[in-house]
Amino acid sequence: MTKHRGFYSTHKTDTVRKWLDAHPRFHLHFTPTYSSWLNQVERWFALLTDKQLRRGVYKSLQSLEKDIRSWIRTWNDSPRPFAWTKTADEIHERLAAYLERIPGAGH
Repeated sequence: MTKHRGFYSTHKTDTVRKWLDAHPRFHLHFTPTYSSWLNQVERWFALLTDKQLRRGVYKSLQSLEKDIRSWIRTWNDSPRPFAWTKTADEIHERLAAYLERIPGAGH
């Protein structure tokens, strides 16, 4: 069994595996990297950071909050959907090739 090597492998630690073995009613389901809707949320926060927060100097929490709320209002006035740049088949092909390179991926 592998030891914990980072945030993304916590489910592989001995402690977690033993707990899961002792609680068979619980099953872990993983979303493949780069295919989750959550990545769109992360991208939105990256835009907020890149377009607004990195440019600012904040001497108080209130000024930071004011800039965030202002940016959100501007975004919401003319929201732009995130568009996938690859088809589902292209994503699956790339994921399959990636998993073939990982020893013991088991997916």
